[in-house]
Amino acid sequence: MELVFIIAAFLAGFIALRCKLPPLVGFLVAGFALNSAGFHSTETLTTLADLGVTLLLFTIGLKLDVKTLLAKEIWGGATLHNLLSTALFTLSLLGLKQLGLGVLTELGIAQLVLLGFALSFSSTVFAIKALQEKGELNATYGTLAIGILVMQDIFAVVFLTVSMGKIPDITALGLFALPLLRPLLFRILDKAGHGEMLVLYAIFLALVAGAGLFELVGIKADLGALILGMMLAAHPKASEMSKTLFNLKELLLVCFFLNIGLAEEPTLDGFLMAIVLLLLLPIKGILYYLIFSLSRYRVRTSLLGTLTLFNYSEFGLIVGGMAYKLGWLPGSLLVAIAISVSLSFLISAPLNSMGHKLYTEASKWLKEYEPEKLNASDKLIDLGHAKILILGMGRIGSGAYDELVQRYGKQVIGIDTREDSVEGHRAEGRNVIHGDATDPDFWARVMADHRVKLILLAMPHSQANTFALEQIHLRDYNGKIAAIAKYDDDEELLYELGVDAAFNIYNEAGSGFARHVCKNLAPDIEQI
Repeated sequence: MELVFIIAAFLAGFIALRCKLPPLVGFLVAGFALNSAGFHSTETLTTLADLGVTLLLFTIGLKLDVKTLLAKEIWGGATLHNLLSTALFTLSLLGLKQLGLGVLTELGIAQLVLLGFALSFSSTVFAIKALQEKGELNATYGTLAIGILVMQDIFAVVFLTVSMGKIPDITALGLFALPLLRPLLFRILDKAGHGEMLVLYAIFLALVAGAGLFELVGIKADLGALILGMMLAAHPKASEMSKTLFNLKELLLVCFFLNIGLAEEPTLDGFLMAIVLLLLLPIKGILYYLIFSLSRYRVRTSLLGTLTLFNYSEFGLIVGGMAYKLGWLPGSLLVAIAISVSLSFLISAPLNSMGHKLYTEASKWLKEYEPEKLNASDKLIDLGHAKILILGMGRIGSGAYDELVQRYGKQVIGIDTREDSVEGHRAEGRNVIHGDATDPDFWARVMADHRVKLILLAMPHSQANTFALEQIHLRDYNGKIAAIAKYDDDEELLYELGVDAAFNIYNEAGSGFARHVCKNLAPDIEQI
């Protein structure tokens, strides 16, 4: 049976990819198709799906700045949205009940509130996947969305604990001592190397020290993986650890999306009810946008953050399943929730893919704040007197920065999306500022009255580099542009889009190594 799952997932994912949709859309469709054909989820598939979600939350933690959650825009925005959306969903469902709509007529007020609460959450798994595929996990709106989702996960833990009557063990108080183990965890990470031991240590932290320990004391396991990741986020090797888990996590998440489609057998009544729930989805989106806008984020940040969270959550399935087992909700409504969650993903995926185009159109009629009134974390950028601009200050960008500063002096400036990375570069004496190169408003500001002669696109994701390149051309930039690429087809695309020089980092690493050898060992080589 697992062989059939693999074949269906590959074919559907490949077709979705060729249709310029995220592969996860294909995985969801494959799940529905398999369910309709009489297949059902297996214990193995469910276990692998759960492992994928746990590893995902652990990698989120590795990239999460705890200070982000302390911002009032995060905890306040998440709390306000949860309360308002639950109330509005409940009122809407109550109105539909009064109209005599299907299974809703059998539900009481408490059950409607429970359903409204389940619908108020957005999917962590979907949002992170969408941000990763666009290379915008660290963009301003991406950081905002992740913070909201983490707060929602905390709300979920509290709700499950109270509603199920499951009181954490007294030993759960010992979890407050976890920060004391941080120096030890850091030292072990220092000694773990860069190979299989690093991967094994990451899995141990996520599944044993994180998920396993929290589950042992009666607290949601996934929260443990997230917190363990956050504890290690400040370590220099945290990013490397996240990258080592990337392929394993992506593979396991295929099981997660397949599992959603296989969760329940679609029925006509369930499908019709799912459509009704889907029609209520704009309530959530409108509230997100209004709350972000009230926090004085730019139109782009508010809109793209809203699109990232514009879906129902797999948490709705957890609540629905629990309520069904307790006899609170009928089975047909559980089917409706499962279908509505899946359909919300199918709607949200293309919207996220077209997010920048939608913003371009929406910005013509959505009112923007004055620059000086914007949220401090979302202000536009002044490049000063720099003539060379480097976008992406990872290892490649940092190396290019140091080389260019030696050649041209202080005319170089770096841009990076991560604030902690910016602070680290500044501590080392580099002229680096925080900014989002995938932001059209960023380009409108820096190109309007500044003559940059050379731009280096050194961001790790090809989509981010190509989008930045498109924005540069829209601003009638006349200087030179160079970009990095990981694969030959990425390099070809960059040249098609008009880049002056594209460098395949793998090929260039080899030739650069050879040049370095020839330069430093010239006398010995001449004797060969």
